[in-house]
Amino acid sequence: MKENYTIKDIAEMAGVSKGTVDRVIHKRGKVSPAALEQVNKVLDKIEYKPNPIAKSLKNNKNYNISILLPDAEADPYWEPCYEAISQVENEFSHFGIKIHKSLFKPSSTKSFKKAADAVIDSKPDAILMVPLFYKEAENVAKRCVEADIKIATFNNYIKDHKINFEIGQDLFQSGRVAAKLFNMLLGKSGSIAILHIDEAFQNASHMQEKERGFKDFFNLNKELDFKIDVHNLKKESKITFDQTIENFLKSIDPVDGIFVTTSKAYLIANHIATYTPDSVIIGYDLVSENIKYLEENKIAFLIHQDPKKQVYLSLTNLIEFFLFDKPLQESVLLPIDIINTENFPQYLN
Repeated sequence: MKENYTIKDIAEMAGVSKGTVDRVIHKRGKVSPAALEQVNKVLDKIEYKPNPIAKSLKNNKNYNISILLPDAEADPYWEPCYEAISQVENEFSHFGIKIHKSLFKPSSTKSFKKAADAVIDSKPDAILMVPLFYKEAENVAKRCVEADIKIATFNNYIKDHKINFEIGQDLFQSGRVAAKLFNMLLGKSGSIAILHIDEAFQNASHMQEKERGFKDFFNLNKELDFKIDVHNLKKESKITFDQTIENFLKSIDPVDGIFVTTSKAYLIANHIATYTPDSVIIGYDLVSENIKYLEENKIAFLIHQDPKKQVYLSLTNLIEFFLFDKPLQESVLLPIDIINTENFPQYLN
């Protein structure tokens, strides 16, 4: 058997016209039942596989994907996402893929809604967003369904069937992982402060999921005796975030462990020696400030959420859906990586 068959070859083998073969392969136009059966028999016999790249080039269509993303100038956690976007653009721009960034302030629901309105009004083929503000993100998903726009999320989840593709970690389980690390470091008893450090903590469901998982670990392990307090730490007006942290640490009794549910563990590590020198800190994410204190052993562990990988996989899944008819996976869970002083360099490239 030949390795490559043309439409002409298939038409001759099936005893039909080239136009009929084209309609069967590309599932367009009307074909008689008899002709459809003959063509499919030949396709099965030769194990025909369409060339997706040739198909996408033949379609000669541009696809617009918009990404709703927090401004990295306000929070450096999101900087790797920009690198992922550039990488995807370099790989797929020649296929007619256009990616448009729309930034919003990570502390402002108003900013998110304004950016979302503009993106939806532009009528892209798909929107990838960070559902940082849960209720507002639910509304965006609903509007996308109404406008026939594919919708994908990363870094957090919306528990809604309207989402076409979502990727991230199991946040509940990552909280349990952090709890297990404290158990290993501190033994069977101690005091731990859970810190939600974020200017918009009241909207951030991802932090609440980590807290739930953290508490669940200790609730299920009855032999452990840990006192756990939760603090929602918001920047005080008219003073710096550093001063806000200092005021907070002055106000609490020293604790054995501090679990920071965001990428801002460095804010605590910066003051740990002065106010609670024996506290073990576990936080999230390989932002440069966290790496500095990890190297200095002021942060014990970081849980790596890999935002760059999340954006890259989200965009490539959407693109392969549009170009190659590859089904969207609906939900992808990434591994929970535990970072310490010994292995962090491997994750920086």
